[in-house]
Amino acid sequence: MDASPVASVHALALAGSVSSNDMSLLGLFGHADLIGKGVIVFLLMISILTWAIIFDKIGKIRRLKRKAESFEERFWTIGSMDALYEKIKRPADPMQALFVAGMKEWRAALEKESLSSHAGRATVMARIDRVLQVTIGREMAMVETWMTFLASVGSVAPFIGLFGTVWGIMHSFIGIAQAQNTSLAVVAPGIAEALLATAVGLVAAIPATTAYNKFSTEIGRYAARLDNFANDFMATLSRKLEDTRPVEERSPWRHS
Repeated sequence: MDASPVASVHALALAGSVSSNDMSLLGLFGHADLIGKGVIVFLLMISILTWAIIFDKIGKIRRLKRKAESFEERFWTIGSMDALYEKIKRPADPMQALFVAGMKEWRAALEKESLSSHAGRATVMARIDRVLQVTIGREMAMVETWMTFLASVGSVAPFIGLFGTVWGIMHSFIGIAQAQNTSLAVVAPGIAEALLATAVGLVAAIPATTAYNKFSTEIGRYAARLDNFANDFMATLSRKLEDTRPVEERSPWRHS
């Protein structure tokens, strides 16, 4: 007969403790221990930085495409590469930087009269091609800034969240063992707190992975565009080189 009042008291105490559990996101975060909170805060900071990078990359890639289209149109319509070179005070995008680097080497060769012989012309063209490739690599390295970060977030964030979840479950099981109660009302809040870390990890990782794949495709297309422009530029210089060759070195078919 005495056990019944005691059981009733324990039941009322358990009901009061369960009802006091706040199952909202802020409530779950508040109930987590120091390490769990640290993991969640770290992942939230990564997520905010990831979204800032995503928006910055979207705007930057759009600007690069727009400037590339504008410069290509100027390159093919202005009629004189020297006139175009004179108008560019400072390269504003990778394609302009590519053009300026090639023109600097071309003008340096003209000033040194390195185009007077066949061997000199071959050396100049090889040097210009090498300069163009180095410029493409340098400019693309700047375009690809933060891409490694996005890839790292996409691959590492879920594991950081999983660590928070494992730690939270361990902490929850310790509390359950101390309370000596395995009812769902006691177990569920601790498990929910632990799973919050995994959810935040996925919130950080999914946009980062999606953005990385999208930006990798766009950047690859832009790199191919720079390569194509470099090839067109080299072909244009080759035609100019034909005009600078002595008449006796030109193919007789050009005068037939």
